[in-house]
Amino acid sequence: MAMPTVLSDAHVVARRNIIKIKRVPDLLVFTTLSPIMFVLLFAYVFGGAIAVPGGADPNAYREFLMAGIFAQTVIFGATITGAALAEDVKKGIIDRFRSLPMAPSAVLTGRTLSDVVNNVLVLVVMSLTGLLVGWGIHSSVGEAALGFALLILFAYAISWIMAWLGMLVPSVEVFNNATFIVIFPLTFVANTFVPLESLPGPLQTFAEWNPVSAVTQASRELFGNIPAQVPEPTAWPLQHAELYTLIWTVLIVAVFVPLANLQYRRSTSR
Repeated sequence: MAMPTVLSDAHVVARRNIIKIKRVPDLLVFTTLSPIMFVLLFAYVFGGAIAVPGGADPNAYREFLMAGIFAQTVIFGATITGAALAEDVKKGIIDRFRSLPMAPSAVLTGRTLSDVVNNVLVLVVMSLTGLLVGWGIHSSVGEAALGFALLILFAYAISWIMAWLGMLVPSVEVFNNATFIVIFPLTFVANTFVPLESLPGPLQTFAEWNPVSAVTQASRELFGNIPAQVPEPTAWPLQHAELYTLIWTVLIVAVFVPLANLQYRRSTSR
């Protein structure tokens, strides 16, 4: 099918999903409240117990924290894609889409693109919350924009994994449990909330090669949130955090876009 047709159909699907956010604002409210809660908890409750270089500055940990919170939030935000598709499959909506004269890939493309909009809105709210608790950007506008773009791009890639998984599992409940079991440790065994030096040997090695650590490191560097006292990372992924993030993004998209579209053609209402 011609690319203009695919893009037009994807735009219609994306618009449908964005209108759903508007009509069911609870989706956005609860997606936003969770990261705000994490910011406040880690900044004011746990922050005093977690040592980071430059810890004499009361804002040192808050600046260290925000990139990690951003990374965790957009990754969890990508799960909306899978949960929505799991619900659509269960209700038979996917069957109806397949009966319409539209590009098959448009449904998944529109779904993932609409969730980019959701993640952008959440990042805006979180950035404002971060500014209120003492976080700041100490780099150029271009570098800061690139930092946010990397977060959104990585989350977009993750949303294709979630799209594939959402159409594979039998229900939304199974999807939510499965993704929580995987994403929660993946985002915590990283440099998101604590310096890697504080982790024991095997976990530190895993965290150094964890793509979540790379996107967090890249964002910190681009936001100018790396304290001067922090030594240069010794692991290759963190030395080249932007490149490593892009490698993972391209790899995930190359593998899971075809898998998700194949699963879409196979999915039937359950």
